[in-house]
Amino acid sequence: MREVIGTNNRILEIDLTKKKFTVTEINKKDRDLYLGGKGMGLKLLYDRMEPGIDPLGEQNMIAFCMGVLMGTGAPCSGRFEAVTKSPLTGIMITASCGGPFGMAFKTSGWDAMVIKGKAGAPTYLSIDSKGVQFKSAKGLWGKDTGAAEAALGKEGAGSVVIGPAGENMVRFANIRSGHRFLGRGGMGAVLGSKNIKGIVAKGGEVKIVPVKKKRFNRINKKFFKYINQNPITSGSYRSFGTNANTNMSNAAGILPVRNFSGGSHGEAHKVSGETMAERFKTSWDTCKPCIIMCGHKGTIEGKETHIPEYETVGLLGPNLEIFDPVKISEWDGICSKMGMDTISAGGTMAWAMEATEKGLIRTSLKFGSPEGVSEMLRNIAYRKGIGKDLALGSRGASKIYGGEDFAIHVKGMEMAAYDPRGCIGHGLSYATANRGACHLSSSLMVLEAYLGMASPYAKRWKHYMVKFMENTYAAMNSLHICHFTAFAVFLEPPLIKLSPNAFIKILNQNMSPLALNLMDISLWPELWYATVGKTYIPYLSMLKFRKTGERIHILERYMNTREGISKKDDTLPRRLLTEGRKCDAKERVVPLEPMLKKYYKIRGYDSNGIPKKRTLKRLGIEIK
Repeated sequence: MREVIGTNNRILEIDLTKKKFTVTEINKKDRDLYLGGKGMGLKLLYDRMEPGIDPLGEQNMIAFCMGVLMGTGAPCSGRFEAVTKSPLTGIMITASCGGPFGMAFKTSGWDAMVIKGKAGAPTYLSIDSKGVQFKSAKGLWGKDTGAAEAALGKEGAGSVVIGPAGENMVRFANIRSGHRFLGRGGMGAVLGSKNIKGIVAKGGEVKIVPVKKKRFNRINKKFFKYINQNPITSGSYRSFGTNANTNMSNAAGILPVRNFSGGSHGEAHKVSGETMAERFKTSWDTCKPCIIMCGHKGTIEGKETHIPEYETVGLLGPNLEIFDPVKISEWDGICSKMGMDTISAGGTMAWAMEATEKGLIRTSLKFGSPEGVSEMLRNIAYRKGIGKDLALGSRGASKIYGGEDFAIHVKGMEMAAYDPRGCIGHGLSYATANRGACHLSSSLMVLEAYLGMASPYAKRWKHYMVKFMENTYAAMNSLHICHFTAFAVFLEPPLIKLSPNAFIKILNQNMSPLALNLMDISLWPELWYATVGKTYIPYLSMLKFRKTGERIHILERYMNTREGISKKDDTLPRRLLTEGRKCDAKERVVPLEPMLKKYYKIRGYDSNGIPKKRTLKRLGIEIK
């Protein structure tokens, strides 16, 4: 094993049509401006791909990008990013994933991979430090993700695979690595359209060593300390997994119930992380390296299985008025094996239940009943019967049958498990998120609904909060490091930790720029600077890190506007704008328009939501 000081800086560019590959390098300017992960993936495709192409056509490309921190031992850094044009939304899609593939790919000597073209027959790619081999996947085609991954596991340390949903180009098919998924936007369908069943990396060929190792170790030790003392990262998530959010969301009135008709339910506790931990005797089943340990496994009906994450529980549980954790686990297992995003599957299933209720379609699906759900999920994966149309997602299906008013999506992507009528700033972030209804674009529901650090119903300064969080998370996804480290980074530095949440709430609603800029997020950029060997200048380097996140976010927005995205798309489902939740006596809705107008102004967009030329120039984004 050879040592690599800093990072590999090597890109593997693969042409499936020609069955050839080339090796290029990441230049210093792009590394400084876009870091790695999400930012680098967007920049690679921006330089190589024309707007207007068919997401399922040969001209679409998909980039897999490892972060600079991967392989260094930084906490929760075993994550990678993928970027492509989405067949679900028709715009750019980025997704983050844990699992073994990223580390195997990085320690095979690569930082990124760009795939274009289409293989002439079912194929899988085998990668080592020398390059790629194109191998027949004829014997793997048709197999579920578990079987395919087991087969490729004999050849390398980590793999990514698709299931039948990806092969059949279901618009929300995903890509699996271990028990983790590149979940949103149909990336599995993109690989399926290219006849790629999977990719396996040998791993273990290089060792990543930070340039400033002593400084890196000192920062890392502090990071570990913060994670281990934060009550969420060392407490609720470590004990109950992400499904600890169920009880919190229910208490805050933001749990999706009956296709986002309500925000809470008296039976929600039956599917909570606390209940599942006790009932199924859970233990850890997580990414590596990780010290938060949010992934859990347990014994359900005599079989050890991965415990569903919160988003899966919320969308396939209360959103269907189902409160049986065994059934939810069964549907999670079907989606995992078929290779389908559980958020879009649950959102589309809820639309189908309501469409059936209203007489728009004929199915056996019914709110509160598990009858027909398992069969319909498989029908979607294999595109059988009405499953063929549901495979388009709720937006696509509603355009065929009607019911667009209760298709709960933004820009074509189904909404995650937080009802924004109980956290209106999060509603703004859903509307403006580049990839669609994304809960990870700014995660403002944490401040508004969970921690009480911002009023969930006050409009003032929400535009600034969303912008600040979007910039920060875009940079974090480019390091690349787990989102959940944000609990420790934001909340454990003394100034915030010792301040009462009520005081921070007052500041956020009256002087949000001051409040948010008091947050010390230096741990993230300090790790990056130590890894690549650059000099860290207190505060100034943190400001540069935030500006980098802004650049990445604006580049993605600009790429989307070249695909036709504008103000008309920065909206929410009609239900959330006009109908109150059943749990809210005041029947509040999301007052989107005034917040959106202010958001455009501070973002440097014109009134139609298009980044202004001077905004792009300020950030160093070349106009094409």
